[in-house]
Amino acid sequence: METMDDDGTARRAPDVRSRLHGSALKLFREHGISGTTLQMIADDLGVTKAAVYYHYRTKDEIVLGVVSPLMEGLRRVVELAEAQRGHRARVEVALTGLADLTVRAREVYAVLTGDPSIPHVGRLSPEFAEVGRRVVDVLSGPDPSPQTRVRVTLLLSGLVGPLKDPECARIDDDALRTLLVDAGRRLLHQRS
Repeated sequence: METMDDDGTARRAPDVRSRLHGSALKLFREHGISGTTLQMIADDLGVTKAAVYYHYRTKDEIVLGVVSPLMEGLRRVVELAEAQRGHRARVEVALTGLADLTVRAREVYAVLTGDPSIPHVGRLSPEFAEVGRRVVDVLSGPDPSPQTRVRVTLLLSGLVGPLKDPECARIDDDALRTLLVDAGRRLLHQRS
């Protein structure tokens, strides 16, 4: 599908999907996923609801479309970490990759991980749940103790905190990435 920009140049469907994702993400931030309707997305884009339906039949499909790049990045982080020899090396690659992904996708990560509808997304795509399980396995290592599981859970849930704190929003990307990795190392490499 091609549409025309204001200047008369043709815009291809991927550009429209990108705009649609941006609009949906903005509305998810303002109203939550469950509080955002397809009509609201269409109105925000200045198109008809039918135009949104051309790309996505349901809001769940839009949510998956918005989340997919984040999940693909997470899958790459897990694959790189799993390829390392030794638990400490796997954790280091995973921590660095998670921090980088979190910083690069600040807005998506903060909105989607803080929304109560997100567990529903895992049910929509078992692949997402599988990637999440692999992240936990890489960070926990074989036969993790209860302390290790709690630390991994704290790390993964704690990545979101700085993204929602207005004071942390002022921290530049490189500094935030370094701080996240450092905090993760301190948390995961403690002796029990």
